[in-house]
Amino acid sequence: MKIVLLPGDGIGPDITVQAKKILDIVGDKYDRKFQYEYGLLGGVAIDKTGHPLPDETVEMCKDSKAIFLGAVGGDKWDTLPGHLRPEAGLLGIRKALGVYANLRPAILFPQLKSASTLKEEVLGDGLNIMILRELTGGIYFGDKGREGQGMEESAWDVEIYTRAEIERIAHMGFKIARSRGRKLTSIDKANVLESSRLWRTVVKEVAKEYKDVELNHMYVDNAAMQLLRNPQQFDVIVTNNIFGDILSDEAGMLTGSLGMLPSASLGDDNIGLYEPIHGSAPDIAGKDMANPLASIMSVAMMLEYSLDMQKAAEDVYTAVGNVLDEGYRTVDIMEEGKTQVGTNQMGDLVAKAIVQ
Repeated sequence: MKIVLLPGDGIGPDITVQAKKILDIVGDKYDRKFQYEYGLLGGVAIDKTGHPLPDETVEMCKDSKAIFLGAVGGDKWDTLPGHLRPEAGLLGIRKALGVYANLRPAILFPQLKSASTLKEEVLGDGLNIMILRELTGGIYFGDKGREGQGMEESAWDVEIYTRAEIERIAHMGFKIARSRGRKLTSIDKANVLESSRLWRTVVKEVAKEYKDVELNHMYVDNAAMQLLRNPQQFDVIVTNNIFGDILSDEAGMLTGSLGMLPSASLGDDNIGLYEPIHGSAPDIAGKDMANPLASIMSVAMMLEYSLDMQKAAEDVYTAVGNVLDEGYRTVDIMEEGKTQVGTNQMGDLVAKAIVQ
């Protein structure tokens, strides 16, 4: 099984080491052999090749079983034109691989209730919300431009979706909901945006094929409020690119830290792109401070969705829970009475718990 590792920028290399550590332990436990290849993406690719997404990286990824991505971006490259910024490499690899569905589970482990910004009575016994974000359409990929000077200067970004794009993400949303709590919330802004009106129409049509799944619709502004007011009402959320980007980060605060949020980007050909969503955090890069648990749980998603190793995925989640039970915390989720550890030690602790 060939796995491509794209460490990227900032803390990306720090957490990629931990992801590989977990894959190696799982491989030993289940007698599977993983073959690794390293590629360039983001700022590091710009520095070495002049482009955020070299052709060699694209071909390497297309020839793999799964890809793990650390993080991209940083202040160093902020003055570059848009098509040469690190983020352009991230958008480009998603497009090149055809991974149109971004799965972002927001899991609040009971052990981390006090790390969340919400009251414990709102959180209940914990949270497990799956946010499904459309990844290759919408405003991030629509026409954009800038013209004029002075007070007449203007800029625009076009939100556009086709029926086909909405149908395929809706089908995936219903299928995921069917495997969980059979409840799907579709989030849009259909009271204002024409693209959202098409979105709602198509989702309703697709729903006729999934009569066993409860469907409800919610405007994005209300959804942002409801995630904080009553997150327990959600099971699976399906939404467009920009709304999913924003809401999944908001959901990160429910879990106590962005360092606890994994993700999987999937398409129709079974190649998966797996990454934590916390960003590159260049200020703590190389300082053994980054929380690797989002990366480790991204590996669990890789095992589940791309490598057909469901039991191994469960082992990883259980190991994370056990390590948290033992009181170990990285600085972002640290609380009184617990034991603070660094990136490497947290990775070692989870790896050890997997084989116990």
